[in-house]
Amino acid sequence: MIARLYIITLVLLCGMLGIWVAPLHAEVDRERLLTEAGIYGTFAAFVLDDEWGRLEPSTRIARLATLKGVVEQHRENVAIDVYLLRGLSDQADLLFRIHAMELRDTQEFLLDLQSSQFGKHLTGIKAMHGLTKKPNYVPGFPDQMKTDLKTPSEAGEKPYAIVIPIKKSAEWWELEQEKRTALMQEHTAVTLPFLKTVKRKLYHSGGLDDVDFITYFETSNLEDFHGLMLSLQRVKEFGYTRQFGNPLLLGTVQSLDQVIEVLAQ
Repeated sequence: MIARLYIITLVLLCGMLGIWVAPLHAEVDRERLLTEAGIYGTFAAFVLDDEWGRLEPSTRIARLATLKGVVEQHRENVAIDVYLLRGLSDQADLLFRIHAMELRDTQEFLLDLQSSQFGKHLTGIKAMHGLTKKPNYVPGFPDQMKTDLKTPSEAGEKPYAIVIPIKKSAEWWELEQEKRTALMQEHTAVTLPFLKTVKRKLYHSGGLDDVDFITYFETSNLEDFHGLMLSLQRVKEFGYTRQFGNPLLLGTVQSLDQVIEVLAQ
């Protein structure tokens, strides 16, 4: 605890000395960006270079202060979540999930991040973009299933986050809407037992990325998540899937200060 307070205090001190200046603007309406349709979501994964581990602790802290500064600077226009992938994924060390009304606001944040003193140690591994939309198939589901889908997730922290990009086959898009709805009803039925322990959010990526969808999950029970994935791979709809993962990103949900604490050590 003492070490953590020491690191965060030094980061704040760096900010006071002018390494970064926090804006005076109000934060964006985060709840709106995370719940409404028509919002752009970006997942940007980065790996830290080898030089980072050779830096003096004081230098690392000063450069992490620029990370905090960039995040604070852009909170007026974008909602930013950060995840620690290091130790759980060989794809990257850090993941940023950014929600914005305009994709150019996300672009401005990522440009400022990469040009900061901290960002100079980052190499971009993958950036995926999607758009939140109202459900395409749920209106055609039975009323009981619609009710079941409203089951709230269990209270408490869900420390694990998983991101899986998905691409469907051409045959999938050639199916009639009624046929796709029937297949998605079967898909949805096997997810119902996991609604309480696995939260899910879907992003539509057609025209914005090389994949069709980005699926984002949060859970405190990776065994349940594993069971959900096995169940989904057994339904007929999965046979129309041409890409599942690649990359699959697994990490932990962290506050910005928690990430700074880990990377400063």
